[in-house]
Amino acid sequence: MTSLIIMMAAFVGVAALVGSVALMLRGDTDSELEQRLDILTGASLAKGAGKMPKNLVLTSPLDSGTSMVEALLARLGNVRRLFQQADTTLSPTKFVAISAGLGFAASSAFALAGIHPALIPLMAVLAALVPLAWLLLRRRKRLRTFAAQLPDALELMSRALRAGHSLASGFNLVAREMVNPIAKEFGRVFEEQNLGIPLDEALESMTERIPNLDLRFFATAVVLQRQTGGDLAEILDKISRLIRERFALWGQVQALTGEGRLSGAVLLALPPFLFVVVWRLNPDYIVPLFTDPLGKKMLIGGVVMQLLGALAIRKIVNIKV
Repeated sequence: MTSLIIMMAAFVGVAALVGSVALMLRGDTDSELEQRLDILTGASLAKGAGKMPKNLVLTSPLDSGTSMVEALLARLGNVRRLFQQADTTLSPTKFVAISAGLGFAASSAFALAGIHPALIPLMAVLAALVPLAWLLLRRRKRLRTFAAQLPDALELMSRALRAGHSLASGFNLVAREMVNPIAKEFGRVFEEQNLGIPLDEALESMTERIPNLDLRFFATAVVLQRQTGGDLAEILDKISRLIRERFALWGQVQALTGEGRLSGAVLLALPPFLFVVVWRLNPDYIVPLFTDPLGKKMLIGGVVMQLLGALAIRKIVNIKV
């Protein structure tokens, strides 16, 4: 009972810590809202003798500012693009705070549970990587759904063009008749070109948000057709047919490599499973792996061999189509 109370207190403390860190790193957005209202009402212009400031707050969106965490993550790549592709409302700052909170909570829980001290850092790192794994899985699922919807969207646009609609109306039709994520992306292209952005730039932005080769083919075909002319409806039909044939070939490959993928999953899961079973049945048999120098070398060697085996199996069964 006492251990349960301690664990609950630790969880509440970690949650409060994560919330406070997120609030500190959030930044002050109220001042930006007040500046926008002042500019819209003309109050700031009256104070500045009618001169428009160079760093006008209306020229940048409210979420354009970067916190210290985002500035550090920006060195690793375009982090905001990753969150856009996953279609999540989490900011990088909140994401890092959640990861740190999970890592701290996991380390505290395993320490209270009496786990060997050598395993606590590993468990904390694994817990901290859970949000990243969720984000990557969400991104992967969204991109796969988009790829599966793309042939239907291209056929719908082709029929709309043959019925006499414009290309912009085709984008709007896809946005209205289909579901997310393709409806959201095509609707964004339609809204951007309605607001004055050239269609070429809107398509380029969409291909950057959605790294799909078939979508790149579609965008290139649209740009070339607008410059040189041609039957865009026929081009869209051919691209759609090509995508469907490649999906059929990919399904055949998945069926042929299913046995290899299942064997790889069993072989990779068997050593950790046996490790946990032996640890529960006879802990003294496992302890030398963490205390004896030779046992540590054997443990490291086993982990390295597991990783090499996983990479080899992935290389064998992962056939690109």
